[in-house]
Amino acid sequence: MQTDELQPAGEPESPVESSVEDLVSRLAGHVTQRSFPVTLDLDRAARCGFPEAVFGEGKPFEVIREIVDRLLQAEQAVLVTRIDAGQAVGLQKAFPRGHYNELANTFRIAVAAGRGTATTGKVAVITAGTTDRPVAEETRETLQWMGVETTLIQDVGVAGPHRLPQRLDEMRGSDAIVVVAGLEGALPSVVGGYVDCPVIGVPTSVGYGASFGGVAALLAMLNSCAANVTVVNIDAGFKAGYVAGLIASRSHR
Repeated sequence: MQTDELQPAGEPESPVESSVEDLVSRLAGHVTQRSFPVTLDLDRAARCGFPEAVFGEGKPFEVIREIVDRLLQAEQAVLVTRIDAGQAVGLQKAFPRGHYNELANTFRIAVAAGRGTATTGKVAVITAGTTDRPVAEETRETLQWMGVETTLIQDVGVAGPHRLPQRLDEMRGSDAIVVVAGLEGALPSVVGGYVDCPVIGVPTSVGYGASFGGVAALLAMLNSCAANVTVVNIDAGFKAGYVAGLIASRSHR
């Protein structure tokens, strides 16, 4: 609080002695006018083999649009994950040739129109149940962004164990296999016992209360007795797809 005794006549008012309301007002104006800084890693493709992907959740649409525009200007393929319906509508309007996968909540653009038909390597993506499909779709979109041939095998969980052997021919020749499963998360171990390539388990948050939002499946996969099984985080379809894509693309260099 300002008083005449503390503020000598003729001297300007100091920021410390300003009213709380004035200080809040000035700070609010600063935040409102501030632009969102975007620092893109445009050299990542040269270092790591693939461009930077964009995690869309929580980002303002204007920021995502700027990132996508700058990636395209640099002639880099675009993958935006975890977008909501509003972001998707805006991206489709701004970039009409982009592909929006509503189930995966992803938006993807090839470097040039019509590009993306040539593929390198092969990865099978397997789901235990239909409720695991959204995570599997995120994996599949990631692999397509990386230019890897992808086979989707759905609904072959351990509740019906006869279904998996019937689909083994579709898995053969894969450089890596991604297995997406919730509940008890047993499917990656079973798949691992049939194939001669790395198996990447993706625990999903599908299940009843004792599944603890995917923690039960995560722990089960981490304790897999199949030596070729490794695990990513809960619902991490992008991470599984990226790792599988690296394995596949490096196998065919």
